[in-house]
Amino acid sequence: MATNGLRTSEAERVAPAVLRPQIHRVRRGHRLRPSERDFLVDATMLALAGLTAVLTAGASAVPSEGLPWLAAFPVLTLALLTSRGIYRPRTNMQLLEDTRAIVAATAVAAMTVVFARTLLSTELDAASQAVREWVIAAVYLIAGRAALKLSASGYAGSPTLIVGAGRVGHLLARRLLERPQMGLRPVGFVDTDPLDVPETSDCPVLGPPSQIEPLVRGNAIEHAILCFSTASHDEELEVMRRLRRLGVSVSVVPRLFEDIPDRTNVERVGGLPLLGIFPSKPRGWQFKLKYALDRVIAAFAILLAAPIMFAAALGTLVTLGRPILFRQRRVGLDGREFDMLKFRTMRPAAREDKPSTAKIEEALQRGLGPGGVEGQDRRSRFGAFLRRTSLDELPQLLNVVRGEMSIVGPRPERDHIAANLRESVYRYDARDRVKSGITGWAQVHGLRGRTSLTDRVEWDNYYIDNWSLWLDFKIVLMTVRVVVRDRSE
Repeated sequence: MATNGLRTSEAERVAPAVLRPQIHRVRRGHRLRPSERDFLVDATMLALAGLTAVLTAGASAVPSEGLPWLAAFPVLTLALLTSRGIYRPRTNMQLLEDTRAIVAATAVAAMTVVFARTLLSTELDAASQAVREWVIAAVYLIAGRAALKLSASGYAGSPTLIVGAGRVGHLLARRLLERPQMGLRPVGFVDTDPLDVPETSDCPVLGPPSQIEPLVRGNAIEHAILCFSTASHDEELEVMRRLRRLGVSVSVVPRLFEDIPDRTNVERVGGLPLLGIFPSKPRGWQFKLKYALDRVIAAFAILLAAPIMFAAALGTLVTLGRPILFRQRRVGLDGREFDMLKFRTMRPAAREDKPSTAKIEEALQRGLGPGGVEGQDRRSRFGAFLRRTSLDELPQLLNVVRGEMSIVGPRPERDHIAANLRESVYRYDARDRVKSGITGWAQVHGLRGRTSLTDRVEWDNYYIDNWSLWLDFKIVLMTVRVVVRDRSE
């Protein structure tokens, strides 16, 4: 694990400190905290949903339930959403995750109301009324969340202080600046002895921890993030306590952060917290189930997409001739090689126009992935259309049926390039723990083509460590959005 070149004391090594972000914990002026805003919006949407259910009762031929039951449903829904942690302070609003929580909470609330009414009365329309209210409430709540996400796109973010101007601190600052939707706007660092790092951010070092009070007040700081610094354990602990006394919420980047998945829990031995981590198991039965489902879904997808694939094959045959499929040697699970399939999109290169490897080597030296058109652009008009719409990737469904690929996973790299990347990119070989995918977590976040290899590998390994069927489903939905967006641009 990278330690950022820090002088780590014994106390730091034995104290596993990790805190979930607590954003906007203290009210600034009269502005609502995001959690309070979310709760008020949800309560309003539930009230509107109840009113809609009453007004549409006649049209649906199902009479409206009594006021006590009508009021019980939104109260139960809000309680269930609260128990799922949807109103806890968060750094980022994730619409798909919120949608899942909303559908589940409203369904459980509806079933609870039906169960209670069945026990306490003999109303025949209880189930129909609950289903109608569940559907209306879920739609209204999701619409409210979507509106909140759209309105948050113009939010400047909470002024944030980063304690520790080392490699990890500058990396964090760069990513927060690149992702304003996270809701945190870094204004600068606090550090007594900033480290000399090769890749810095645009944030200045504002001063040492001894000046924390005037820095917080002068910059209207609302949140602080403790990264690694040369300060001792006791000094960092005192900084955190001073920040909290000033009403600033605090997050902590934990040690061993590279291998901490989302599935964690905190237990205590006396006052000492123990962070339990539960990464996925690529060799476990869950991934075997995933690969089996992949083959079934891919076979079904081939049947559904057969007309499109036939049209793409015919267009390729007419414009480029044979062969229709392009085969390229790629590296997948456990470093095993296979031929990845695509529809051909380019004309054969003339002898004097053979593409040079200079562009690929130049990209790799800059830490960027190869991709796009390398050498002379030999795409046919029909081939450019296939690439723009990602239809050239459809033959990879055959790779999935053959067991060489998965629907979702890290994108496979060419054999000769993969060998180079294993030597030069940190944890690159860790992504080979699972089958390569047609789409992946890195790709739906824009890490395609000539983008940072380090970031791409980090996202790929995050996907592996946090894999679930829900995450796969979410990536497929995000892939559709990315393809539609790219097609419209």
